[in-house]
Amino acid sequence: MTLMAPLWLLLLIPVALLAVAYVLMALRSRTAYAVRFTNLDLLDKVAPRQPGWRRHVPAAALLLMFALLVVGFARPTAEVQVPRERATIMVAFDVSASMDATDVAPNRFEAAKQAARQFVQGLPERFNLGLVSFSGSASVAVPPTLDRQAVLDALGRLTTDSGTAIGEAVFTSLEAIASLDTEEQAPPAHIVLLSDGSNTTGRMVSEAAAEAVSRGVPVTTIAYGTAEGVINLSGSEVPVPVDGPALRDLAQTAGGGFYEAASGDELQAVYDDIGTSVGYRTERQEVWQWFVGAGLILAMIAAVTSMLWFSRLP
Repeated sequence: MTLMAPLWLLLLIPVALLAVAYVLMALRSRTAYAVRFTNLDLLDKVAPRQPGWRRHVPAAALLLMFALLVVGFARPTAEVQVPRERATIMVAFDVSASMDATDVAPNRFEAAKQAARQFVQGLPERFNLGLVSFSGSASVAVPPTLDRQAVLDALGRLTTDSGTAIGEAVFTSLEAIASLDTEEQAPPAHIVLLSDGSNTTGRMVSEAAAEAVSRGVPVTTIAYGTAEGVINLSGSEVPVPVDGPALRDLAQTAGGGFYEAASGDELQAVYDDIGTSVGYRTERQEVWQWFVGAGLILAMIAAVTSMLWFSRLP
């Protein structure tokens, strides 16, 4: 938290002086009351070492109110998450044969589709959403649209094939985003790419990352699967361990986030986190009203407790 008018904090000095004065007056009042008595047994009853705590509540609440109001006048600011009004999200989905690995139940492919469905349904309705599938090549399954059902239906029709063209998936997603940008002020765009392997065909991932940077479109990547993944190919088990370094480099270069998920539940948690990050933007806003509101609550506490316990306002 930062302050836009910190000089107002100088008013905390008189507030502190009031607090000190109250403590001194309370001690002096107790002493003056105690010297009226010479009977020590009686004195112990009428002037205990610790005065009743209720007598200090109104004053403490009043002093805290003053302090909060002073901080409010100093115009504190904080980073606040604000929902985006509009955005374009492209989901790039790996449909390579390695996604049939069963290290994730029932297999990577089905678990990933289920998590993607929930991600699609959880995005704000005002967001344009598109789907790109990629294996040996990349294609637009659904161009950016507000029609969530179209994307869900396309996810259900996906099937696996050979090859992994990660670079082509990014280029294809960028072109799909560009096809929607017909306005002078295009909404912010973001690519969310899920894959379990490294780039095996098509343009290089580094080229795709550079192109995404030039167009100002962040790419968030998800490395999905485990090191123990295998697929059955012509009767033989072929290891298909997840390969994350290229995806990490792509995300870091293109200004997105990098995630790893080794189960369906982990993948869903990743999608939930991504949905929050792309659905909101962080803005620095003044939050003085929080302090003023808290100060008014303390003022009410001071007034109510003083009236209930002492039949007077503080």
